[in-house]
Amino acid sequence: MLFTIEHTVTALVCLLSAFVIQRIYKKELPYEENNTKVNGIKWFGWAIFIWGIGSVIQLLGVKVFGLSATHKLLIYSGVTVSLLNSMFILLSLPSIEHNKFRPMVVRLVQRFTEKEFIALFSGVMGIIAFVFIAASYTNVAISNNFIWLIDIPISIIVAFSLLNELNKAFSNRQMKFMYLPSFALFVLIIVAVSHRIIPQDRVVTYIDQEFWTLTGMITALSFKFIYILLFSILLYSWKFLTEREMKQSQLEHLNSENLKLSTELDKLLIANESHLDTIRSLKIKVETLTESSKIELSQRQKEVLTFLAKFGDTHSYTQIAEEMNISVDGFQTHIHQIKKLLNISGSGGKEQLIEFARKEL
Repeated sequence: MLFTIEHTVTALVCLLSAFVIQRIYKKELPYEENNTKVNGIKWFGWAIFIWGIGSVIQLLGVKVFGLSATHKLLIYSGVTVSLLNSMFILLSLPSIEHNKFRPMVVRLVQRFTEKEFIALFSGVMGIIAFVFIAASYTNVAISNNFIWLIDIPISIIVAFSLLNELNKAFSNRQMKFMYLPSFALFVLIIVAVSHRIIPQDRVVTYIDQEFWTLTGMITALSFKFIYILLFSILLYSWKFLTEREMKQSQLEHLNSENLKLSTELDKLLIANESHLDTIRSLKIKVETLTESSKIELSQRQKEVLTFLAKFGDTHSYTQIAEEMNISVDGFQTHIHQIKKLLNISGSGGKEQLIEFARKEL
C-alpha cells in the first residue's frame, strides 16, 4: 500500500511539474540571449521528469508485471533513474546564478559542452553499472543494498554541490532565510541514500518494519517536493531579478538617451541664438546700407523728374524745359546732377530717368 502511494504521488507530481517547467523553458527560450541561464530550467525539468518516469516503471513492474518491489530488475531501473537524475541536476547547476566562487564539481561540468558531459557521464556510469549488473544479477548472495552502492557516492556529491550552489544563490539574492530548507533538502537526501544501503533485515530487529518503510516513503517524497519547491523559488527569483535588471537597464538607457537629447537641445538652442544674432546683425547692416543708400533729391530735382515722367515719352529736354519755364541749360544741369546721384550713364539715360521717376515719385 505504501509503495503504491509513494510512487503514484511521485509520478503525478513530478510529471505534472516537469510539463509545466518545460513549458516555461519553451516560453523563455526566445527572449533569453544567454542560453546557459534558460538551459538550467530545461535540465531542472528533466531531473523531475525522470523521477516521474522512474515511479511509473516501478508501478508497472509491481502492479502490471507482478514483480516484487525488491526485484533486481526494479532495483536496476531505480539506480538508472537515480543516476540520470544526478546527471540532469549536475547539468542544471551552472545556471544557478551567483557571484561567488564555483566549486570543483560545477567547474568540471562547465569545462565540457552539454553533449560531451552527457556522453562522459553516461559512459563512465554505464561501465560501472555493467560491472555491478554482471556481478549481481545471477548471484543471489549479493543484496540490493550492494547494487545501490553505484549511486550512493554520486548522490552525495550531487547533494553537497546542490546545497552549496543553492545557498550561494540565495545569499546573493538576499534570501538567506532559504538556508534552512536548503539544508533540510541535503539532510533528506542523505537519509534517503542511507535508507537504501542499510540492510532491512538488520533494521527490523531494532525498528518496526512498517515504521521503517513509512520513513523511507516520507523521506523520498519530502526531498523530491522540497527540491521542486526550492528550484521553483529560485526560478521565480531569477525571473523577477532578470525583469528588474532589464527594467533598470532600460531606465539607464532612457536616462542616457534623455541626457544626450538634452545636450543636443542645448547645442541647438545655442546655435539658434547664434543664428538669430547673426540675422539681427545682418538686418541692422541692411537697414544701415539702405539708409546710407537713400538718394536725397532737392525739390527742384524732384520737379524736373516729375515733368520728365509726364512728358518724357513725347517731349525733348528743350520742350520739357519750356514747359517748366526754365532755360535749357538749367534743365540739362539738373538732369546731369540727377544722373550722377543715380549713377546713370551712357545711352538710354533718359529712359532710365523716366522709369525711376515713375517708380519713385
